[in-house]
Amino acid sequence: MNLFDGKNVHPMLIGADGPPFDDSGYLFETKWDGERCIAYLDPENGTELRNKRNDKMLLKVPELSGLHRQVNRTCILDGELMILKDGKPDFHEIQRRSLMSNRFKIELASRQYPASFIAFDIIFMDDRDITLLPLVERKKMLESCITEETDRMAISRYVEQRGTDLYRIAESQNLEGIVAKRKDSIYIPGKRTKDWIKIKNLKDDDFVVCGYIYKENNIISLVLGQYREGELVYRGHVTMGIDGDSFRRIRETPQVEAPGFATLPSGNETAIWIAPFHVCTVKFMEYLSNGSMRQPVFKGLRTDKLPADCIVGTES
Repeated sequence: MNLFDGKNVHPMLIGADGPPFDDSGYLFETKWDGERCIAYLDPENGTELRNKRNDKMLLKVPELSGLHRQVNRTCILDGELMILKDGKPDFHEIQRRSLMSNRFKIELASRQYPASFIAFDIIFMDDRDITLLPLVERKKMLESCITEETDRMAISRYVEQRGTDLYRIAESQNLEGIVAKRKDSIYIPGKRTKDWIKIKNLKDDDFVVCGYIYKENNIISLVLGQYREGELVYRGHVTMGIDGDSFRRIRETPQVEAPGFATLPSGNETAIWIAPFHVCTVKFMEYLSNGSMRQPVFKGLRTDKLPADCIVGTES
């Protein structure tokens, strides 16, 4: 069974981060603020979309059911599923859509804020696994495979060598950042690679939601954790409002008597502890020396990542 028929490809992940730089051995492209997605496209037989956990996504984004009409051969594309608002990717909107289950609400949302798929890599084409080809060759094959770009699917543009200039553009537009990729990098499904380097305007990371504390003015403080060598460790707090689907899902999570932390700092005495089922993304300026975050902001829940994959030292 080949990669296309198996439909179980897990995307290669970024394994390093750093400051902006220039290098003729790298390609630089925008880091899109959405949900990673693998697209299985067959011009004759249709479209299949899977997230990082290999969950089927087409029911969540039915407006993308025709992506196979934009390619000229059977292929597997790696890219980002996102929703644009005011011309910029809106992480909250794509995460909100991912959590929807009501078909009527999904239809309404797809008309108001239609999703897009931005393709930045190709790993299978014409019954051929091309993961061992250099990135620059895969980029050319991606461009030859997509016959038409539309609002629903487009190719991620890149620049060579001038990473600093591209980063400044991303920073000026308040975008998430850029990614530097070695031109000769191969594609290793499911693995982190230091051949791909994240250069972020704002940092973000993923955390396990372990509990919450009610504050004043309809605000709660989420108690966060990550795993270190299989053990859940305390990682601080982030505030959020009590309105909306995210807190409803958190509040409906089964409660537990105590968190799974080996040690817990003071200030959490009134916390309501819940089973570690949910993963959330938090934006922040930087990690402080004590491990806490400077100016953390709740970005949203994500359904495409397992709690066990929230590991200290591996930012999203």
